[in-house]
Amino acid sequence: MSTDLKMAIRNLWRNPRRTLLTLSAIAFACLLLVFMLSFQLGSYGTMINAAVRIETGHLQVQAQEYQEKRGIRQTVDHPEIIGEVLENVEAIQAYTFRAQAFSFVSSEERSYGALVVGIDPVREAQVSTLPHLIRKGSYLEKGDMDQALVGKLLAQNLKVDIGDELVVLGQGMDGSVAATVLRVKGIYSSGQDEFDRSAIQMPLSYFQEVYFLRGAVHQVIGVCPRLGRVSEAKAAVQKRLHQRLPEQNLVVLDWNELMPGLMQAIKLDLTGGLIFWGILIIVVAFSILNTFLMAVLERTREFGVLMAIGAGPGRLMRLLLAESVFMTLIGVISGILLGCLVTLFFQSRGIDMGGASELLQQFGISGRMYPRLSWISALLGPALVFIITLLAAIYPAMKIRRLNPVEAMNQA
Repeated sequence: MSTDLKMAIRNLWRNPRRTLLTLSAIAFACLLLVFMLSFQLGSYGTMINAAVRIETGHLQVQAQEYQEKRGIRQTVDHPEIIGEVLENVEAIQAYTFRAQAFSFVSSEERSYGALVVGIDPVREAQVSTLPHLIRKGSYLEKGDMDQALVGKLLAQNLKVDIGDELVVLGQGMDGSVAATVLRVKGIYSSGQDEFDRSAIQMPLSYFQEVYFLRGAVHQVIGVCPRLGRVSEAKAAVQKRLHQRLPEQNLVVLDWNELMPGLMQAIKLDLTGGLIFWGILIIVVAFSILNTFLMAVLERTREFGVLMAIGAGPGRLMRLLLAESVFMTLIGVISGILLGCLVTLFFQSRGIDMGGASELLQQFGISGRMYPRLSWISALLGPALVFIITLLAAIYPAMKIRRLNPVEAMNQA
């Protein structure tokens, strides 16, 4: 160990109370940053999974431009082949088929435009949380025909209840009138108002019959065991589809392309978090700045003596910066370790959201939130703290260059 480094370590403990307070501030800031970023990333994953499980799935196979135009004739004509493709992709956990049509839905008292969705009751239960969102009545079963699930808000608007009839009027794929009478079997509440007021679900086989789809669908939905495998699954599905059905104009879209508003909301929330992190880091930086300004003022006479016996300003600056690096490293490493321990504790047990639990459960989200520790969440915040605190130490170190040895030695 060099002489300068030994001196730097010794000098840190000349005022142990101030050093410990500064170390504690750095460690606490790093702990807080590790835990907060892990919590945010974990909550984002929970929100995304909850949203895609209700509506879009992690990825979809569609006809080209269906996402923009939603035309009933823009169909996937061989869904069974696509199903075989998805079954052979390791990153796909489950899949289902859906067909959709905007139609006029009427009860005895009111009429509204709604999105009528044909679902496979058995497969849908494997990819969607819809069966668990039924608040009244029951979910669709295999073999059901003229039965329907209705969103809670749409049911209120139409003034219908379990067992009531709905008249559905739309346009079939062949241009003819598609009309049927459905009986309300279940009423669901997802917590997403737009979804609950605008959609009804009916058995896919009956939908294909009413809207003359002849076995076609509009969407093949796939879900992955975790978000990190969506890109892998998308690439594999695209490759295999091109091999099996090169003549069809099909596209594979992931959840980000299907629900761009969700990512925008996450980015907005993350921006708020970054502002808080920035304030926290600035507070820590001023703590470091204060520590080393005081060190320079208290040791002005000492620096004057050292300069008088031949120590150059550059060496004294390096000495002060070495003290800064050593103290910051201790604080950052301690903060990372404590932050990881706290995060891992709550990662396994979860955090009870208290009064917000009931609200979260309406969205199909558990009342407990789980942080997710990763290399990014463990190192990003502390790395910023380390850089900013070192920069904050440069200003006090620069003051040494302006010291006059004679004047410095004469200070009390």
